Amino acid sequence: MIKKLLLGDEALALGAINAGLSGAYAYPGTPSTEILEYVQNNSVARDRGIHSHWSSNEKTAYEEALGMSFCGKRSIVSMKHVGLNVAADPFVNSAMTGTNGGMLVISADDPSMHSSQNEQDSRFYASFALIPVLEPSTQQEAYDMASYGFELSERMKVPVMVRMVTRLAHSRAVVETSAEAAEENTLSYPVNPRQWVLMPGNSRVRYRQLLEDYGEMEKEAEMSPFNVYTSGTDHRIGILASGIAANYVAECFPGGVPFPMLKISQYPLPKALIERLADDCDRIFVVEEGQPVIERSLRGVLDRGVKVCGKLDGILPLTGELTPDNVAAGMVKLLPEMASQLLPEIQPPSEMVVARPPSLCQGCGHRDVYAALNLALADFENPKVFGDIGCYTLGWLAPFNAIDTCVDMGASITMAKGAADAGQHPAVAVIGDSTFTHSGITGLLDAVNENTAMTVIISDNLTTGMTGGQTSQGTGKLEDICLGLGLDPAHLHTIDSLPKKVEEMRELFAREFAYEGLSVIVSRRECIQTARRHAKAK
Repeated sequence: MIKKLLLGDEALALGAINAGLSGAYAYPGTPSTEILEYVQNNSVARDRGIHSHWSSNEKTAYEEALGMSFCGKRSIVSMKHVGLNVAADPFVNSAMTGTNGGMLVISADDPSMHSSQNEQDSRFYASFALIPVLEPSTQQEAYDMASYGFELSERMKVPVMVRMVTRLAHSRAVVETSAEAAEENTLSYPVNPRQWVLMPGNSRVRYRQLLEDYGEMEKEAEMSPFNVYTSGTDHRIGILASGIAANYVAECFPGGVPFPMLKISQYPLPKALIERLADDCDRIFVVEEGQPVIERSLRGVLDRGVKVCGKLDGILPLTGELTPDNVAAGMVKLLPEMASQLLPEIQPPSEMVVARPPSLCQGCGHRDVYAALNLALADFENPKVFGDIGCYTLGWLAPFNAIDTCVDMGASITMAKGAADAGQHPAVAVIGDSTFTHSGITGLLDAVNENTAMTVIISDNLTTGMTGGQTSQGTGKLEDICLGLGLDPAHLHTIDSLPKKVEEMRELFAREFAYEGLSVIVSRRECIQTARRHAKAK
């Protein structure tokens, strides 16, 4: 064994490589980005020729990983939690087709919304799709779960979700890793290829089988080495903690947790272990990161007078990340006599730590786009600008205050079209190059087909800038894509987004706003961060 200091994301990626990974696919998004980056930078992965690819979006990434699984190879697909929304169609249906080679679906949740639109919990998706979930509590478990998850996927013939959270994904710990990587699976094909064609006749058969197999998944969870029950001496409460939340409980009791405790890191929920906990204590304190998924389930499972406490009754906060402090405070609400033991450990936030809101980098081309856009829109009574997901979302903040909406990837173009259909003028969409190829193209095709009176500004910084400079699928192709969709060449323009071009951009924007049809303006300037890296490399 070799000891390495790894982020949670890196530990999971290395575990997959060492377990015989053949293909890794992703769309970048915090806190999942480092998973594919680690695969791409790993020497074993490079020497073996493990296929790794930043896909156009999460749906395409998922389907590519599923195709590799079809051929018997082990694959991973990684994304942040809202990316799973984009991949929901193949995700749910892949439980119906099943898998051949082991397939891990890594969804990284972001409690407290450090860099996300919401706090949704991926465990709901897995329950909906009827597939197992692994939720590591430590970096070591993240590493170990990769191999275990591949084996579970191949044994149960379904994808296996690995749920990460920001605090685990982006913190480091020493991890014991194997000195050698396992051999990759050989090329092989499904024993029953008919189940991969989801025609109604096949789907009905497969769905009945999936429901039967779910019972086996529950048995797997009961026997899982990652679901651990420890007895305690104080039975006033029993603690059920999932994933990283188990660490927060442990931090409250440096000398050892005095209560019976069940740590859950594999789903479906292990009913027998939960019932054992209920039998051993007077009430159950549920500590879980994210939404009260387990707590809601327990309130139905334990319909026998056992008091279940947690987020739903205000013992723990319903939003934001858990911390050792709010877990300790929750414990004191249940057992006030423990206040002297637990509460002195809670330290107030340091007054030296000042909030630092994000802002566009100095020298960023998006700045000049917004400067010109605001000047051009000043002549209109009620302009509306529909924004999107990327660095340029920061144009909502001062000093630009330039966008009116930001909902999800690609929504700028489709919302601008809907607004234009309603009679809004001007209706302007601002979208980045990577987001455009992620999910803006289809919306633009709708606008082309109706020659909608709207203007689309593709602010092209030649990379996926917000997540660290990953490859953008549209680099060098944006104009050809627009023309290929049928856009009128007379209303496709390209301009450099430089400070000296602000007046020229203003004039171009104003001219196209006046056009009663669809226009696209590609404003191009390399991301200042990647430009510095390229200059340093040269």
